[in-house]
Amino acid sequence: MSMMADVLLEDRKGTILLIEVTAGAKSDLFPAGYNEWRNAIGCRVTAPAVHGKANKAVIGIISSTIGVPSSAVSVIAGLTSSQKKVRIEGVTKAQLAGLLFSERDRK
Repeated sequence: MSMMADVLLEDRKGTILLIEVTAGAKSDLFPAGYNEWRNAIGCRVTAPAVHGKANKAVIGIISSTIGVPSSAVSVIAGLTSSQKKVRIEGVTKAQLAGLLFSERDRK
């Protein structure tokens, strides 16, 4: 858990999450493992990486997993990259860690 907690960065608006996205996957899944080399949590979406479809799907799956409105989730870096920084507004690092790690443990 401590290694994965390194992918969470608290800022004044909420918490920034470092993720690695696999677009065009067979199924949607978040969190989808941890890449220790890239220090990122995996996120798989079925949407293709064209015209912002994958980014929209990433926002949707993260917001539904965490239980916040999609308007509270935004991609702040990496719009055209598989490595992204996503901000979740109004959620602390501790809250997000609890939600992510308890969700991961159920799978």
